[in-house]
Amino acid sequence: MMTDILKSLEHINYWYADPGLDLGYLREDYLDQLKKSLNNKLIKIIVGQRRAGKSYVVRQLIDYLIKEKSVNAKNIFYLDKELYEFEKIKTAGDLDKLIQLYKHRIKPVNKIYVIIDEVQNIDEWEKIIISLAQHPVEDYEIIITGSNSRLLSGELATLLSGRYLVFEVFPFSYHEHLDFFQKQKNKDSFIRYIETTGLPETYGMASVETQRHYFQSLKDTILLKDIMHRHKIRDYVLLEDLFLFLMHNAGNLVSVPSIIKYYKSRNRKTDYYTISSFISFLKEAFLIRECPKYSIKTKKLLSGEKKYYINDLGFRNYLYFQLQTDIAARLENFVFMHLLRKGFDVKAGYQKNYEVDFVATKNDVKLYIRVAYLLMSEETRQREFRSLEAINDSYPKMLVSMDDITVNHPKGIIHQKIWDLTETINKLA
Repeated sequence: MMTDILKSLEHINYWYADPGLDLGYLREDYLDQLKKSLNNKLIKIIVGQRRAGKSYVVRQLIDYLIKEKSVNAKNIFYLDKELYEFEKIKTAGDLDKLIQLYKHRIKPVNKIYVIIDEVQNIDEWEKIIISLAQHPVEDYEIIITGSNSRLLSGELATLLSGRYLVFEVFPFSYHEHLDFFQKQKNKDSFIRYIETTGLPETYGMASVETQRHYFQSLKDTILLKDIMHRHKIRDYVLLEDLFLFLMHNAGNLVSVPSIIKYYKSRNRKTDYYTISSFISFLKEAFLIRECPKYSIKTKKLLSGEKKYYINDLGFRNYLYFQLQTDIAARLENFVFMHLLRKGFDVKAGYQKNYEVDFVATKNDVKLYIRVAYLLMSEETRQREFRSLEAINDSYPKMLVSMDDITVNHPKGIIHQKIWDLTETINKLA
């Protein structure tokens, strides 16, 4: 069996010839981060939602190692566990046998790059990965990817004691979207971005209907395979309904008790453990993102209510038509996700009777951001600026909206077109 699998591996590795792997759009930021992380014993762990582009980043890294760093192709062992032909690699023992056979047949010399895509599909994969990373004689560079944030829980995190680096691959940013489609930064291109998706595989699809089927299949795969099967969940309907509920309430404060109350009003029985567990599973699969409530005055997290956002707006845009009219929620979602993408820690800020959508911190940088749709009247402008005016420190404060013209604020609060915000954040980050 292993001999046949090794033969199949030849078709996606460069051992004897260029396999012609699809490298996709060059994700330069992620590739640069990985390049800088090489040549040490740290395990490189690439995480992110399914179809966000992790596999393409890995292939781009392999191409870089061979063509620019002159690494011998036989020293790179690449296994994509998403491919059916490798379905029989089920356990750490299977993987160990395959790697030993690769070493015996292909005969790599010196450092070996072990690159495994979707490693969570191998039972007890931690055992072999830790063994290779800590090998006292042989030199391995370990790079793994996974579609579940729990990749870092349990034995791996405990045994490695911080001897790993984590990289998250997000769906395409607005900048990547513009570059891919060769569009200019303006309101029209921004609207196109928030009304579609950041998942690159959909960009070549000919029709909205095809994209809709793609998202339906992706949602089913994540909910059924990555969550329901993995956690042995029986109530799929509740899991899917909760996903819809959190999308419908994106940007609103919700709590587990309030969700239970909502379902109770509709004669649906559930409990605290079930709802909190399902939310954790949706977060682990990178479907939703959590934004905790934060006291600007005391600088402490507030328990109970939290905000949730969706990792990619395509699920809203293509599957749930009733959510398409909520432009304000999409704008908030866009800002929140871009802050995460740039490495900010993001919280929902509260002070007395005022709310600031986001308090974002990164190292010594701190931002207060309020998101509005349009400042259509003087009353609206005053209301939107008021919460930022109430904050008495010197950190930058920004109001972003879809307005074509910006407002000069006498106290130095920045009003910015939302399609310009990414450049401002990128400079600060």
